[in-house]
Amino acid sequence: MSTSSTAAQAPLSNSAPGKALALGLLGVGLFALSLPMTRLAVGGAKAPQLSPEFVALGRAAVAGVLAAIGLVWQRAPFPGRRDWALLVAMAGGVVFGFPLLTSIALRDVDAVHASLILALLPLFTAALGALLARQRPSAGFWLCALLGAVLVMAYALLHGSASLALTLRRADGLLVGAMLSAAAGYALGGHLTRSRPAGQVIGWALVLSLPVTVPAAWWLRPATAVQLSAWVGFGYVALMSMWLGFLAWYRALALGGTVRISQLQLLQPFLSMLAAAALLGERLDGTTLTFAAAVLAVVFAARRMPVRDAPRPAPDSRS
Repeated sequence: MSTSSTAAQAPLSNSAPGKALALGLLGVGLFALSLPMTRLAVGGAKAPQLSPEFVALGRAAVAGVLAAIGLVWQRAPFPGRRDWALLVAMAGGVVFGFPLLTSIALRDVDAVHASLILALLPLFTAALGALLARQRPSAGFWLCALLGAVLVMAYALLHGSASLALTLRRADGLLVGAMLSAAAGYALGGHLTRSRPAGQVIGWALVLSLPVTVPAAWWLRPATAVQLSAWVGFGYVALMSMWLGFLAWYRALALGGTVRISQLQLLQPFLSMLAAAALLGERLDGTTLTFAAAVLAVVFAARRMPVRDAPRPAPDSRS
């Protein structure tokens, strides 16, 4: 490589961490409004608006059409044969699993409650990202993961019960499933961005889902009028969360690494709770704030635990 080309690449290399941080914060900021806006779109059990299934599949259909236009505009090459299975699994997590499970759950619980249940997302994203990168998180990392899971389960059991009787709602199980789906999708997407641009990774996952999302969204379209605010919520999760947020987030994962960038989601639960309080008038009680602080402390501690590269097999001496 020539000296001039090396010098030309240096500023890009030096600016990558800052760019990754900026894009990661942008993605987290856009994602933070997803739960309140989804709640706005689906309404509550007493005043339902758009159906959760329509919101989940419709947002993916809108984002998929925009992604298809972008891929054609870029003349993006088709994914390699080895990438299709990973793209299908990624789509299962972030295109179908997370939106569908959260939309259904938010009919029964408020966005503040959902934000705390999903607070372990950065920890599980980092864990799956480390495994895909053939890294070995330390015992302390896994201990933090276990402690965080116990805290979230305790909150789910205790929150909302005036008598402090242990109750676990169906929505809590759906939210845990949503968290695991998103973590898998983020980790797989971060892995795929090593070999192709981040925008193309999420773009192909969305386009790959169009044969399901478009017909399903049309079939599930509302038959009766709903409030304008529900359509505002739907428009946000389709354009900002499912499209622009994904573009920024997967680009950040590519530049900064899944394990490191995923920890920016530490901010997301608090931002989501503040947005839910401001936009929906939801109440932030002392129990929620206490558990939120405890969970985030555990995730922050996990961030400081060592993650080592897995040992490579020794070369064959017979060769």
